[in-house]
Amino acid sequence: MNVRTVADLSPAERRAFFERDAGVDGVRDDVRGIVDRVREEGDVALREFAEKFDDVAVGNVDITDDAARARDELADANDPVFDAICDAAANVRAFHERQRPEDWRDDFGGRKLGRRFRPIDRAGVYVPGGAAAYPSSALMGVIPATVADVDHVAVATPPAETIDPATLAAIHEAGADAVYQVGGAQAVAALAYGTETVTRVQKVVGPGNKWVTAAKAVVQGDVEIDFLAGPSEVLVLADETADPELVAADLLAQAEHDPNASVVAVTDDADLAAAVADAVDEQAAEREREETIRAALDNDASGVLHARSMPEAVLFAEEYAAEHLSIVADDDEALLDRITNAGSVFLGPHSPVAAGDYATGTNHVLPTNGGAKRYGGLSVDTFLRSSTVQRLDRDALDALSETVTTLAEAEGLEAHAESVRKRFE
Repeated sequence: MNVRTVADLSPAERRAFFERDAGVDGVRDDVRGIVDRVREEGDVALREFAEKFDDVAVGNVDITDDAARARDELADANDPVFDAICDAAANVRAFHERQRPEDWRDDFGGRKLGRRFRPIDRAGVYVPGGAAAYPSSALMGVIPATVADVDHVAVATPPAETIDPATLAAIHEAGADAVYQVGGAQAVAALAYGTETVTRVQKVVGPGNKWVTAAKAVVQGDVEIDFLAGPSEVLVLADETADPELVAADLLAQAEHDPNASVVAVTDDADLAAAVADAVDEQAAEREREETIRAALDNDASGVLHARSMPEAVLFAEEYAAEHLSIVADDDEALLDRITNAGSVFLGPHSPVAAGDYATGTNHVLPTNGGAKRYGGLSVDTFLRSSTVQRLDRDALDALSETVTTLAEAEGLEAHAESVRKRFE
């Protein structure tokens, strides 16, 4: 990788970094056709799309029993992958338990006001799969919903001749109530509108490719979604104390996800920038997914950047608003205090992003493409609704009556005002 200087980036180069595109618009029309067919034809469309896109003849769309069986078989075999799934699940569950809000009600001068939280009834989680295996995504999507006490949590994962048993085991271990072998845009449509087999949900969450993301955009409004997420991203903010080999390793770890992944290192130290660029090239040649990594490194939103100062580097990181932000610097906590736009933050040399991807307990379903400027990642809150509660005694209403009647009449809503006056006749 070549080192570029932040101050010398052209307007086009800056747009490439700050206006990252997940490729959703390019497939939206095709996705709309898929969604419409699933909505109209149900399971028939799901089976047809499975053969067309996944080259799989689907018998039973519902594979809930298969997930339970996969979990039991891995457990009985003392499979180390199952042990890792259980360890990660416990950590994810413990972290998300801390997010459960408590109902409250306080006295505001005779006005007893409060807020209460209730889960949605039915949630749908998309877990990527097919040729790949993502048991971690099953844990990250399902566990927050179960912690929130969602009554019915359904999972859709792409069909395959043999669906990865670790992914199925993770889905069951996380607590899903139903599992369907359906992938891509058709999976989102099935969860959003229901079919003969798939139960319609109220919210669809989870990561996926551009087809999945486009489908979430199409169904949004008919069903709630978490957010529109693109390929993986990482930005490493580093000073001269950082180890270039470790910075490069973190860049490559996210680059191997997808050819469209975006990986960036920003530092105020010219020597470190050069060393990171060299280490990236050397380590890429040693990785099994080198072709994918090289494609991601060539992405216009990827690069090693030299800033004139750490404040300039922080400003770049803030504008980039990365999905994953790694801060490797002597004063990392001070730098963190200046950061507001990031999906998940990793502090210090011993906090690789991969740890959060799998097992620290934090959620790896995070905003991309600058979404961290507007919202946070998947959490228990994603599956909750809040409502307010109020009780007024006579004196409290009397104290408010003039304010209420005056404002109501100013808005031309006489009946509102009268509903208060009636109580004092």
